[in-house]
Amino acid sequence: MKESIQQFIAKPKNIFLIDAVGASLTFILLFLVLRTFNNFFGLSKTTLEYLSLLALAFSIYSFICFFLAKNNWKLYLKIICTANILYCILTFGIILYYYRSISIFGIVYFLGEIIIIIGIVILEIKSIYKN
Repeated sequence: MKESIQQFIAKPKNIFLIDAVGASLTFILLFLVLRTFNNFFGLSKTTLEYLSLLALAFSIYSFICFFLAKNNWKLYLKIICTANILYCILTFGIILYYYRSISIFGIVYFLGEIIIIIGIVILEIKSIYKN
């Protein structure tokens, strides 16, 4: 199984697909689930909407890159890699800013999201420097 995963991520375009699916999942969770139960997670609907729109933009960008990026894919991968890092910083900043109102469930969700995104960023960086 590890070999099949390695073969999948060995193709740089597949990293865009992983990023696009992950960002789509983030959009769905933020916009449909967390926003619906915003009081449970301790953040305003507006904050969750802004984060979900960022995730949607990242998803669209990554899907476009997956289908259209032929040459110079490293540049496009560097862009989404940087965007993902900035999203993690923003999310951590939101946790700190709203530390009085955010629930433990909100903190766990967002820290989990940051960990997963950092994992994707590591794959992106490896792909950039390996190929």
